[in-house]
Amino acid sequence: MNIKNTILALALGAASLASIESSAQQKFFKAVGSPHMPKVEAAWNRYYTYEGLVEVMQKIAKAHPGLAKIESIGKSYEGRDIMTLTITDFSAGKDTDKPAMWIDGNIHSNEIQGAEFALYTAWYLTEMHADTEFIQELLRDKTFYITPTINPDARNDFFLKPNTQNTPRSGVIPLDNDGDGQAAEDEMDDLDGDGHITQMIRKSPTGRYIKDPLDPRRLMPVGPDQVGEYEILGQEGTDLDGDGRINDDDVGYYDPNRDWGWNWQPDYIQRGAMRYPFTLPENRSVMEFVMKHPNIAGAQSYHNYGGMILRGPGAEEDVNTYNREDIRIYDAIAKKGEEMMPGYRYLTVYKDLYSVFGGELDWFYGNRGIFTYSNELMISYLYFHQNAGRGNQEEQLKVDQLLTFGDAFVDWASYNHPQYGEIEIGGFKKTFGRAHPGFLLEQDAHRNSAFTIYHAYHTPKLSVMDVSEEDLGGGLKAITATIFNERMMPTHSSQDLKYNIERPDYVSISGAKVVAGFVVENEDFKRYQEQKLRPERIAVDNIPGMSAVKVRWIVSSASNYSITVDSAKGGKASWSK
Repeated sequence: MNIKNTILALALGAASLASIESSAQQKFFKAVGSPHMPKVEAAWNRYYTYEGLVEVMQKIAKAHPGLAKIESIGKSYEGRDIMTLTITDFSAGKDTDKPAMWIDGNIHSNEIQGAEFALYTAWYLTEMHADTEFIQELLRDKTFYITPTINPDARNDFFLKPNTQNTPRSGVIPLDNDGDGQAAEDEMDDLDGDGHITQMIRKSPTGRYIKDPLDPRRLMPVGPDQVGEYEILGQEGTDLDGDGRINDDDVGYYDPNRDWGWNWQPDYIQRGAMRYPFTLPENRSVMEFVMKHPNIAGAQSYHNYGGMILRGPGAEEDVNTYNREDIRIYDAIAKKGEEMMPGYRYLTVYKDLYSVFGGELDWFYGNRGIFTYSNELMISYLYFHQNAGRGNQEEQLKVDQLLTFGDAFVDWASYNHPQYGEIEIGGFKKTFGRAHPGFLLEQDAHRNSAFTIYHAYHTPKLSVMDVSEEDLGGGLKAITATIFNERMMPTHSSQDLKYNIERPDYVSISGAKVVAGFVVENEDFKRYQEQKLRPERIAVDNIPGMSAVKVRWIVSSASNYSITVDSAKGGKASWSK
């Protein structure tokens, strides 16, 4: 071997060794469908306070300035900013020029994970954009307005104050719940100081329960001919106002999802409705933002619990509001959602649950013509994949034993109560039951995000195609163009058309001297509807999903002309000769 070959062999060996060392130093590899080296490190197996949510939102906006912007769209009752992320490819056009998807969560303060699910969508879209062609195309075409929590005050109340899994449902405006003339004077009492309001039991010679000999966490009712050992006293707490009831005048009581200005009913009909539509500053801020953004074509609100994909109407009186053509689109999107989210069911609020007046879901569709779903997050099917999941105490105790290893339950412990004497306090923690345990949180967040992305994908996408010219003689020619909507959703829902909520779609020609303009009703039979006023800009009532409309101009001159489409909910499209 000559010296040249020796040097080459040594160099190749060194390069091979460096490659092996580099591979050995690699700590992890990319999993399909997940960000590999995210610019924003965020954990999706835990919950964030309001401040934690805002911090992640700010990091996303800073790390991805070409894709994300953050703003406050209003103030909460206690003065917190209602923070919203706008996610789109700003280099491909303004956010307001594209069909948009609105996503919010946590309108009910104890329904916490909606905020994480909404924020996960923003994080995922921005982190996956660089490597995923589908998301690159999606953000070129669409905009996402994402507000993780529209109840920031009470979100923090849920985490930082003692609560059950069901409290507080409302915001934090103090009201007189028990009708004694005083507001919020009998709040939750955390007697053992663990941050959770659990249950109180007491030994009693006439009790109807015993502790399960095989599992002392579980109370078992005795038979009708047997005497038990314990009686159940109810929620952990004391009677602070001396009315003989415990925890009966906490903050709130009102329901933020009964405050919206569509089929609103007063409090004596719809409990929790407050004084008039949009009494609450948080909801009013969302309403004002949506009104200023007519490009919002689809919407998603996250709640819990039950594994449901819900559409309106909320009340039977509103059943005729939802037109058959729109329901066909609702059905197609939601049925795909059932495939994406195992255990989830597609349901109609009034028919499959209960009546809701003044709900957000109905306001978005009824007042703005926006195709909107409300997902009830978490279903016990996710625990053991048993049918639809039972969701009862026996199953939850099994989950705590086999999957969370005792972390979901506060063991019974003695306490000397000022009213009841010697009692025991224990039960499930506030963050278990309605809320996902950490190990299920990211999986379900991704599946629900995929559903909202699918929904957003099927907001309108318009293109100008099949432009043709016909010589009519006498210096005139006809220019015909097809405007095609490549997605399922129309540029105007039936509700929109019924009430003229949004302006028509405009198809314009420039660079040509226009003599007349028409909407083509039937090209084969030469049926045209003329637009006599401003014929160069033809107003089109609607461009249906997966369908097209044709327009026609008679022009006296045209060389290098262009055709543009401008639709509030369908975005913009253009063609040039």
